[in-house]
Amino acid sequence: ARSFADIGDIVRGKDLFYGNTHESAQRKKLEENLQKIFEKIHSGLTTTKGAKDHYKDDTKNYFQLREDWWTANRETVWEALTCEVVSGKYFRGTCGSGKTGTQARDKCRCNGDQVPTYFDYVPQY
Repeated sequence: ARSFADIGDIVRGKDLFYGNTHESAQRKKLEENLQKIFEKIHSGLTTTKGAKDHYKDDTKNYFQLREDWWTANRETVWEALTCEVVSGKYFRGTCGSGKTGTQARDKCRCNGDQVPTYFDYVPQY
């Protein structure tokens, strides 16, 4: 099983676990596809002055672009993953802070719209 943080690591090119031979081959193929996707995004971004300067040294693996993309889109990814989880809730309080935290009870969201993606590294069962 993969956690939300694992998905983020994969998108950002930072996933260090390759698993067995079959999984390693699939992971390599996924990484190649992600590099092609971010290459297309990169070529489109480098036509504007600010982005061109920001990403001028970010070639081949596009780590900075991938990091920026994940930061900008992580909440949308979370919503896409949980859009049909009507009664989905975390096993512990993730909304609020400290001892006042409550469970995300509806579609894994706090107050119906806030995505608690700061709690990325969810323990696996």
